[in-house]
Amino acid sequence: MGFKVKIEGAESIELGLEDVISVKYETNTPKDTNARSKDIGATLYIKGKILAELEGDIHDGPKKIGKWSLVPAEKSDAYRNIEVEVHAAGQVVRKITFPNAFVIDYIEHYGDTEGIGTFDLIVRQKKDKISLTKIEGGYGI
Repeated sequence: MGFKVKIEGAESIELGLEDVISVKYETNTPKDTNARSKDIGATLYIKGKILAELEGDIHDGPKKIGKWSLVPAEKSDAYRNIEVEVHAAGQVVRKITFPNAFVIDYIEHYGDTEGIGTFDLIVRQKKDKISLTKIEGGYGI
């Protein structure tokens, strides 16, 4: 199984099969509700590797994500289109698109056993645009 992540905004960010370790999708609803709530959220949790290129340069995808995480809320570039593909056995098992995603958290981890390091990216679809979220899949690559 592998993952591809594409983020479109002021600049493009692409993470390939070798960059992403895991992806988790979550639909968020209030835990104290007794009926279907109008207060729905959608969140993606992406864990990846911070890699060095062959020439020793650091792969710039995580660096660009880190810069995106610092964009203030009043700037339009705080919201970007993010597309995540889950690949398995020559198929796109799931394709999740958030057209108005914003960063909740971005964390980088460094250690002496993980190589360069890892990152965690948590993004959420803008609540008033939740109906634009797409969940697709089940087709060949």
